[in-house]
Amino acid sequence: MVNIAKPPCDEAFIRSKEVAAPCSKAVGRWILAATILGSSMAFIDGTVVNVALPALQKALGATVADMQWVVEAYSLFLAALLLVGGSLGDLYGRRFVFAAGVALFALASVLCGLAQNINQLIIARGVQGVGAAMLVPGSLAIISASFSEEDRGQAIGTWSGFSAITAAIGPVIGGWLIEHISWRAVFFINLPLAIIVITLVFWRVPESREKDRERGMDWVGACLTTAGLGALVYGLIEAPTLGFSHRAVFAALAGGAFALLSFFVVEARTRNPMVPLMLFRSKNFTGANLLTLFLYCGLGATLFFLPLNLIQVQGYSATAAGAALLPFILIMFLLSRWSGGLVKRYGAKLPLVIGPIIAAVGFAMFALPDVRGRYWTTFFPAIVVLGLGMATSVAPLTTTVMNAVKEDHAGVASGINNAVSRTAGLLAVAVFGIVMANAFTANFDRRLTTLDLSTDVRAQLENERGSLAGMKVPDVLSGEMQAAIKQVINESFVAGFRLITYTSAGLACLSALVAWALVEGRRRRLTSKDRTSERTQPRRLS
Repeated sequence: MVNIAKPPCDEAFIRSKEVAAPCSKAVGRWILAATILGSSMAFIDGTVVNVALPALQKALGATVADMQWVVEAYSLFLAALLLVGGSLGDLYGRRFVFAAGVALFALASVLCGLAQNINQLIIARGVQGVGAAMLVPGSLAIISASFSEEDRGQAIGTWSGFSAITAAIGPVIGGWLIEHISWRAVFFINLPLAIIVITLVFWRVPESREKDRERGMDWVGACLTTAGLGALVYGLIEAPTLGFSHRAVFAALAGGAFALLSFFVVEARTRNPMVPLMLFRSKNFTGANLLTLFLYCGLGATLFFLPLNLIQVQGYSATAAGAALLPFILIMFLLSRWSGGLVKRYGAKLPLVIGPIIAAVGFAMFALPDVRGRYWTTFFPAIVVLGLGMATSVAPLTTTVMNAVKEDHAGVASGINNAVSRTAGLLAVAVFGIVMANAFTANFDRRLTTLDLSTDVRAQLENERGSLAGMKVPDVLSGEMQAAIKQVINESFVAGFRLITYTSAGLACLSALVAWALVEGRRRRLTSKDRTSERTQPRRLS
């Protein structure tokens, strides 16, 4: 039933006021549909591409470093420009920037699907990241501007729930498309979705912007962040091949560190910083973001290499690999309301200590499976435990971030925490790529010495080591020898994967330690005696 007390979204009224009026329930449904479908494009693409990596590697003859860039190019621009995207919407209109982001994302998706080599794909993925940085913050900003205060919480909850569902089914659908059509279909599917979203946006979504906005854009900060993170990622990804002493790697790492240090200097002095450093004076805010950095770094590394393990080592189909993480996402979705209540009952500190510890157990359990084995007794228990740990952590973490700052900084605080989680994943793929490359090489060389191979075959295999589990076994060998070499490759990858999951478990424990040290515990409930004493005390003048 439509609440007639709320006026419909009248365009003339909106243009005259430059802010959105609360919408009727009927129009609100269309707004939710547009924002859910739009943001889901970015969320799905962030997960389904991991499932597509083995197919991409085989089709384009790419190395693991190339696969890292396919993921990192997207994550780099999304992490670096996320706060800029939100500010652009406030300045030029949230509907306009959101629609522009959807259009750019769709165009880049088509370019991804048409890519003829790995370099073209990496460039197109970077453009996708720019589009995502415009549409992701815009979706929630549109909801906040279009719904009244009493309906806003329910609308955001609906957006979160449906976004989680689409994120869950995305890898499954993507896996099916890869298996039965092509990896290119994973990108082309964004085009019809984008057309539907843009149609809904200009048909039903009202325009809104920050009225009488005086703040400018922090373009210097955005450029320094992008350059710094990009240089660091380049140096870390290329280090296993070129070595840390190589001139290009050293220059990239040094230049990236200098750019990021300059970023913090600029943010401390600029009038309208992208990241107000004063927010970090709060122990809760600092602790929550450090926890996010460590916990999501472990999560990003594990989820990058897990599909490669499932498909290339364990023999899963792309569809099965996409479905393997369904329990993780469903647990996060089903327990989000319950974990939100933990803060009210116990305070934020306790769940932020216990949740990461449970996640650490989940990470460690990923190290138990060897080559082959039933999903239900190998990876499923680890996925369930990790899901429980993350579900216990996420809602209290978000609540801690939002409660640590004043209301007028809530949007910036949320954006910073989101950017930190994206940056954690970005750095994780680069850093843990070095860990995997070194562990795989050491184990592969040691195990290969047990096989009787010619010098030519050994040289050919050494040249293929950059592909890790995607290495090609020489066809000239007998079937028995090919199987032996493949077993060496699989066992070497599993050894590297175990090191990654144990390190991820360590990072999760470190995040629990951060919560214990920095996040405030639940305040003691005042007794009647305390209240009486409080009333009799003289008030301090501020």
